[in-house]
Amino acid sequence: MSRLIRIFDTTLRDGEQSPGAAMNLDEKLMVAKQLARLGVDIIEAGFAYSSPGDFEAVRRIAHEVEGPTICSLARARPEDIDRAWEALKGAPKVRIHTFISTSDIHLKHQFRLTREQARQRAVEMVARARGYVEDVEFSPMDATRSDPKYLYEVLEAVIAAGATTVNIPDTVGYAAPQEFGRLIRGIRENVPNIKKAVISVHCHNDLGVAVANSLAAIVEGAGQVECTINGIGERAGNASLEEIAMGLRTRKDFYGADTRIVTEEIVKSSRLVSKITGMVVQPNKAIVGANAFAHASGIHQDGLLKEKTTYEIMRPESVGLNKSTLVMGKLSGRHAFKQRLEDMGYKLADDELNKAFERFKRLADQKKEVYEEDLEAIVAEELQTIPETYRFKSLHVESGTDMTPTARIELEIDGKVAQQTGTGDGPVDAAYRTIAAMTQTKSTLLTYAVKAITGGTDAQGEVMVKVEEGPKTVTGHGADTDIIVASAKAYLNALNKIAYWKSRKDDAPKIHYI
Repeated sequence: MSRLIRIFDTTLRDGEQSPGAAMNLDEKLMVAKQLARLGVDIIEAGFAYSSPGDFEAVRRIAHEVEGPTICSLARARPEDIDRAWEALKGAPKVRIHTFISTSDIHLKHQFRLTREQARQRAVEMVARARGYVEDVEFSPMDATRSDPKYLYEVLEAVIAAGATTVNIPDTVGYAAPQEFGRLIRGIRENVPNIKKAVISVHCHNDLGVAVANSLAAIVEGAGQVECTINGIGERAGNASLEEIAMGLRTRKDFYGADTRIVTEEIVKSSRLVSKITGMVVQPNKAIVGANAFAHASGIHQDGLLKEKTTYEIMRPESVGLNKSTLVMGKLSGRHAFKQRLEDMGYKLADDELNKAFERFKRLADQKKEVYEEDLEAIVAEELQTIPETYRFKSLHVESGTDMTPTARIELEIDGKVAQQTGTGDGPVDAAYRTIAAMTQTKSTLLTYAVKAITGGTDAQGEVMVKVEEGPKTVTGHGADTDIIVASAKAYLNALNKIAYWKSRKDDAPKIHYI
């Protein structure tokens, strides 16, 4: 029987302490509602005393978000405790979380209190909070640098005063996993009334072991973990919620513990927090990074195609992704290349596949990653050349601040030269509108991007466009020292691909479309 570990999410409090990650009230409500869908047990909605904005956020979330217990942080001061209660009162499931430091370095230099004074204040403020709510959490800040015997005494005293959860913070990310595990074990063995409270942990990631410390604590009996979406938080961040949840779920055989987290909501939660805070998730981030379910090694890809569990310990669907990704590059093997082509709709004979694979390998040596559009080009160029239905002949553009941009385009269409003039909002728009009218395309331009191939004002510009017509989306490329000409070439390159795919028959030689 697995133990149930409570997930205390502090994205809206500690997570918001990440530089640049502050959220407004509407954004906090949006995140809180997603956290409820994710299935967290407790949401630390903010620090009610710190500002009118935080007070209102705690109040609104406590009254409007259903499911989780809503918590406000409060220093071990009467005014903080009272303000937290003002924000929470009347809501169905609430908690006050109060704290004071227990490490000598903090007591001496920051709080200027003796050990006895700190313990007495902790007891008084827990009792005050308990007078308002039944669910009270106490944290001895900087617990991992505190004298263990003094820490035990404080924990025993606050539990006697009414604390229902005692949270052990590794405030500065100082502890090592084995050391932190021993601390939790010591608390279980040396605090006489510890069974009357849940042991929680709150680990920071300054040395990169916040998740490891949290999991070590669970092994030693912790029943709650404080964490954040994407691991955001003060300095190097907090323990990552998604890593804790999936670590327990995936290795239930080892930890004998699990959470209520609806793991299929993990990616959605991660992307929402990333979008709101502007904090981009690193590609190699566990669980939610862009590369978390992407496979580049040819050996790995081959094994994955034969049996998913050879190289995936979690299903991508379990965290809210549709599927794994085979990253096509110089390490990819023939099996993965063939599979990707078949996924795209191509089934090639062995000799055709070998020819295309050789071209792919040459291209992969030049590019970090080969995309589907590159593979389409390989198939088209190596096995059957895409005919130029529309051939670029010439372009003349007039534009300025005091005139309507005008483009005169000359194309060869199915072997016949045609010329037309049109206008637009700018020189590129004028050229594209004119080309669209001449080709009578029904396609939609989805993406237009420009980059310089080399440096300097005489650099050759490369234009990439993505064009959609019906179910088909293609990419067109064009390059020229004149960016308007490059733009026209890219657009025509895409339109030629669409014309080819529309005209190609199922019995076309050497290529079979599935």
